[in-house]
Amino acid sequence: MTTMEHAEKLLQLVEEGTSPFHVTASVERQLCKAGFQKLSMKRDWGLDNGRKYYLNYNGSSLVAFTIGENFVYGDEFRIAAAHSDFPGLRVKSRPEITQDGYRQLNVEVYGGAILNTWLDRPLSVSGRVALRSDDAFHPKMRYVDFRKPFLTIPNLAIHINRDMNKGVELNKQKDMLPILGLDGEESKDFFLEHLARQLEVDKEKILEYELGLYNAEAGDFLGMSEEFISSPRLDNLTSVQAVTTALIEGTRKRGINVAAIFDHEEIGSKTKQGAGSMLLSAVLERILLSYGRGREKFLESFADSMLLSVDVGHALHPNKVDKNDPTNKDILGKGICIKEASTQAYATDSEAVAIMQQICEVEKIPYQKFVNRSDGTSGSTLGSIASSFLPVKTVDIGVPLLAMHSSRELMGTQDQESLVRAVTAFYGWE
Repeated sequence: MTTMEHAEKLLQLVEEGTSPFHVTASVERQLCKAGFQKLSMKRDWGLDNGRKYYLNYNGSSLVAFTIGENFVYGDEFRIAAAHSDFPGLRVKSRPEITQDGYRQLNVEVYGGAILNTWLDRPLSVSGRVALRSDDAFHPKMRYVDFRKPFLTIPNLAIHINRDMNKGVELNKQKDMLPILGLDGEESKDFFLEHLARQLEVDKEKILEYELGLYNAEAGDFLGMSEEFISSPRLDNLTSVQAVTTALIEGTRKRGINVAAIFDHEEIGSKTKQGAGSMLLSAVLERILLSYGRGREKFLESFADSMLLSVDVGHALHPNKVDKNDPTNKDILGKGICIKEASTQAYATDSEAVAIMQQICEVEKIPYQKFVNRSDGTSGSTLGSIASSFLPVKTVDIGVPLLAMHSSRELMGTQDQESLVRAVTAFYGWE
């Protein structure tokens, strides 16, 4: 694929992936089209060399893998992991608020969102809904995406707050409530009824939901030569798409390639479908069990296996150059960044870093290194967390971003192709 084809594929995932559930569903469609077979944790796995498989776990996480045609005992796992969630606003239970002639929605902040970037945006809602069923232990689960924006959080006019441009601290409970209508004669359950109409069910059927607001704006190419992509949800759909494309295109004949898409990275990963769970190690152990190899052989596989934690990094901001390390500066469009931190906020293993450097150099893939300023921090990701449950060589890589955790972020167009090539080379190296 060309640079622009990789970029367009990313923007297609951004368009479809409006919630972690929809991200995972989009990946699942790509895998099915490529011939991957769906597995279930409740059934035996009859795995064969040269075949491709995936497991959808709880709707918002997914593990897919390919088994080399010549896979034999002792071959390693090569794993690339990304996350399906992104910072934003989530809808609370009983969310309807009516006051002073307006209808609003009670929401809570999810992850480290830059709150003021959610103001004055066209917002919509998507996620998963649980409906009544005849079997209480198996409610009917439905995905929903309103697609059409119908909410907004208006800014306060500068005429009312003359100090607006000096900086305003937003209260998460008071200032982030979106408007979705004017008060009328209809039911007070106006959001629930709107949701029921979208699902084409009676509102009494709705028991619970996991719904989030999302920026409904489409992604765009910017710059005089379209060298930038400006879009919602680049963190971390850049990595999700790169890992998915690379797994589909990987051509290794030995060993097992694995793609893991986890939910809940933005809130710490310590959930049943997060990187801080036993999900990944359980799947890998079951792969070997299906080949008749016990736990001892599974533990032996750690020795030569490796994990790529694929998540976005911080680019140098041209207006805030003093915020970056003086000797490690990542620029948009100059390739992927290898992220390092002695605190292990990013998984830092010199052997693993050296492996990725050599792969990039042989394949002529541009790369940069990111290190925090010594007097600051810049977050963490799932690499160190996942590798604490699966102790294998681990390195953090990703595309550099500006405005990370904004409702709309900025990246270099060429960097998506570089990331896909890097992960594909990692999977394909014999």
